[in-house]
Amino acid sequence: MSGIVIIGGGLAGGRAARTVRELGYAGDVTILAAEPHFPYERPPLSKEVLQGKHEPDSVYLKPDDWYAEQRIDVRTGVRVSAIHTDTHEVSTESGERLAYDKLVIATGSRARVLDIEGADLAGVHTLRTVDESTELHDLLKSGDRRVVVIGSGWIGMEVAASARSLGNEVTVVARGSVPLSAALGNTLGTEFQRLHESHGVKFVMNAAVDRIAGDGRVKGVVVNGETIPADLVVVGVGAEPNTELATAAGIEVDDGILTDDSFRTSAADVFAIGDVANVQHPVAGRRLRSEHWSNALNQGKAVARALTGETVSYDEIPYFYTDQFELGMELSGYPHLMKDAKIVVRGDLAANEYIAFWVREGSVVAGMNVNIWDVNEAVQQLIRSKHTIDESRLADTNSTLEELAAE
Repeated sequence: MSGIVIIGGGLAGGRAARTVRELGYAGDVTILAAEPHFPYERPPLSKEVLQGKHEPDSVYLKPDDWYAEQRIDVRTGVRVSAIHTDTHEVSTESGERLAYDKLVIATGSRARVLDIEGADLAGVHTLRTVDESTELHDLLKSGDRRVVVIGSGWIGMEVAASARSLGNEVTVVARGSVPLSAALGNTLGTEFQRLHESHGVKFVMNAAVDRIAGDGRVKGVVVNGETIPADLVVVGVGAEPNTELATAAGIEVDDGILTDDSFRTSAADVFAIGDVANVQHPVAGRRLRSEHWSNALNQGKAVARALTGETVSYDEIPYFYTDQFELGMELSGYPHLMKDAKIVVRGDLAANEYIAFWVREGSVVAGMNVNIWDVNEAVQQLIRSKHTIDESRLADTNSTLEELAAE
């Protein structure tokens, strides 16, 4: 057997397999999934599944029998131990060797863990997999837990909102002065903090976590010498790309597996997509690595075209969304250009109904719509236009985004 082998059973790998079949590829397609699950998507794990609004089964991309119908061989619970680029084979931990014509590395990322005393106590959790989300929901659904969330990035804030929505007492502890400041800056990060505080979430910022206290099971988090009582701790301090297989195979790696704009790595016939891939972006003029849902989805589709012989140059604008309490948000733009850019707000911050634009040298490089819908396409059009736009026009709700992009 050869054909296309995909390492990874997440959204990127699953979507790549589906799309090559849609494009008419008739060869063998094999997905090697380390988890004991068929391909699934992760965004609901910190939101609807964690809150119990959606069943865990809702995250699967397709029913199991669909893969058999499409002649896609999904092998769950299979860990790849080595990639042999010289012989076009992969080895599994069970000792099997599989040949490939084309290999797609979609190994994703893993939750970063804390290197502190008590990090391995019972009751200390990360949230990355469907099993972890299900376990956390079972622990939180009673609504009577004291929860400490370490980290105030997207995953930390989503977990905090979900845990609080279930009635639990929630405290967010983080190093920075403002939640989400790395992603959004202090002004907009403060708006998210205000939203959470209005729902009873507590914040301890500028905090150094000394250790997690407990005797076999967590009892509290020691921060700047003070103990915050906790029945349960969720660590949300970012993720690390799973590049070990690529590194061991001699494939070039630097903050992810390095690829060109068609996902080709430094090894012949080896491609990388999703969280693990650091992809050359033709518009940004640099490599971008994104850990968001749309990136996995769109790269899965695009790599399938490359695998089946099309010329591909991946130029999608990074996109992210979140739902926290009554706030829904979409964010499009280039993260590296958002830093130190001027923020122009269109709408009502206090009412959580606005669009924020990040502006550099007069051009919009990112836009975030909060509780305003059906505008993301126009926001992306504005970013792609690279037009120099007067800031007062951006802030003026009497001017449509389509008009601004066309000027």
